Amino acid sequence: MMKDDRSDAARVDPVTLALVQNRLDHIAIQMGWVMIRSARSPIFNQSHDFSCFITDSRGNLISQADGIPIHTGGGGFAVRALLEKFGENINPGDVYLLNDPYEAGGNHLPDYVIARPVFADSQLIAFSCNRAHQSDIGGGAAGTYNPEATEIFHEGLRLPPLYLVEKGKLREDLWHLIMLNTRCPDLMDGDLRAMMGSTEIGAQQIGSIATQLGTEATISCFEGILDHADRLMRREILSVPDGEYCGEENFDNDCFEAVNVPIKVKITIRNDTLTVDFAGTGDQIKGFKNSSLANTHSAVYTAVASFFDHGIPRNEGTFRCIDINAPLGSVVNARFPAPVTMCTVFPAYEIIHACWWALGTAVPDRNCAGWGKSSFPNTSGKRADGTTWVMYNWGALSGAGAVKGRDGFNQIGPLITLGGLTIPNAESYERLYPARVLRQEFRCDTAGAGQYRGGSGVDYEVAFEEPIEHSFRAEGLARDTGRGVEGGHDGLRGYARVIPGGDRQNPVTPPDYGLWKCQPGELHINSPAGGGFGDPMMRDPELVLRDVRDQIVSAAAARQIYGVALTEDGCSIDTATTAGLRVRRETMNSSPS
Repeated sequence: MMKDDRSDAARVDPVTLALVQNRLDHIAIQMGWVMIRSARSPIFNQSHDFSCFITDSRGNLISQADGIPIHTGGGGFAVRALLEKFGENINPGDVYLLNDPYEAGGNHLPDYVIARPVFADSQLIAFSCNRAHQSDIGGGAAGTYNPEATEIFHEGLRLPPLYLVEKGKLREDLWHLIMLNTRCPDLMDGDLRAMMGSTEIGAQQIGSIATQLGTEATISCFEGILDHADRLMRREILSVPDGEYCGEENFDNDCFEAVNVPIKVKITIRNDTLTVDFAGTGDQIKGFKNSSLANTHSAVYTAVASFFDHGIPRNEGTFRCIDINAPLGSVVNARFPAPVTMCTVFPAYEIIHACWWALGTAVPDRNCAGWGKSSFPNTSGKRADGTTWVMYNWGALSGAGAVKGRDGFNQIGPLITLGGLTIPNAESYERLYPARVLRQEFRCDTAGAGQYRGGSGVDYEVAFEEPIEHSFRAEGLARDTGRGVEGGHDGLRGYARVIPGGDRQNPVTPPDYGLWKCQPGELHINSPAGGGFGDPMMRDPELVLRDVRDQIVSAAAARQIYGVALTEDGCSIDTATTAGLRVRRETMNSSPS
């Protein structure tokens, strides 16, 4: 009888593999439900600024079905850091806590990771994990974002991999230390317990798979899941012509002064492998827009996963064929002790854009227009009892870029979440904070025009009734950031104004980066818009009419940019005039210069 040399993973029934993959993904989602229902912070129970993921016993990500790609893509870095530290001293009943980007595989300090080992038949088989952005972790500014930071020590409490629970016993000393280092201990206490609860549910459910299938069969399924994703991604890359493809984005400041900081990427495709090289990218900067290595990997994985076939599973096997070179000391791999708290947004945005536009030169039909960059502050203040509140002005989120076949969303969670972050309810915020939302509506004539137009962004106005501090951090105010592709137009930049005392006759323009203490008054943000895809003259006139009715596009812009004329009442398309406008534009474009 011939010996079967295939690995155990290769011999697993494909139906079983599919069922286990779906089961793991459902477990991750179920963990997220537990977190939403039990966490105290609005950024968790309303906006889902956390992510639940599962790794195998070696720290390889096997499910990231819940949450935010920038959190989960580098989740394996965190688990591998704790494996390196604790080695064989990992036991049932342990729970680990970590956050540090230099020592613990973290992306930035506010994202605490709770990791719980899962055992079956006394054998470590997996980790159940939750990475969640805490409301406050100390540092120089309330709300975790300190735009004045010049080193990581200004950004909050640094945690290497630590036992939070050791063999079932909570470490009260560490818990007390954490509560002493947050301005919001009431939130932190409940949120950490919610994180622990979500990972406990995850561990129980993963254990039930091993009970049903057996320990070794479960481990083989985990390997098979990774191998399957690897094969699918390699097949996808084989469909792209071999070559070198370049993309570039940039910063125009280092949070303190004007300076050009390029983020350059060269993607080399050879057979079924993809190399992402950041050689030529600018050096790390003074401010907190430097990226940790784990965050850069997450951003690249987000870009690649969203560019290619969405049917491919998203786990660490998907990314085996990707090699990343991020030079140490650059803005995409900062050297200690550079500050990095802004990295999950900037330069993650820039990394994703640069990768998209490089790949878009190889496969133009899949090119992705730029998203309007985030341009709003966090706001904090003191209650009468001396405790601190922190409000994330997510009502001012920007518009998304278009892709072939779909307009960009007019407003959506940031690019690094791919919409996974939920925009909070204005009425809930008014109940929680001394704030009144005066306006939150889509902008007009800002969306990048195209066959598929970009998202419009919003006009957002909020009045604060008490003294406050704004932590400003904006990339979409100085220039248009929603770049159009394949003939699409750029989405327009945003604007920010502070209205002291509600005196709208004397608005003040805040800095892009900085801390501002303000008396009661208003904050106005016009959020940046997303870029368009394709020639605007190719847009379906009925869609243009819809946009005019929705006040996303004016009648004048419909005629001038899209070549769509409306009847005098603006309720329908003037078909004859529209045909003439489009023929005239086509003739002009085809005439020799």
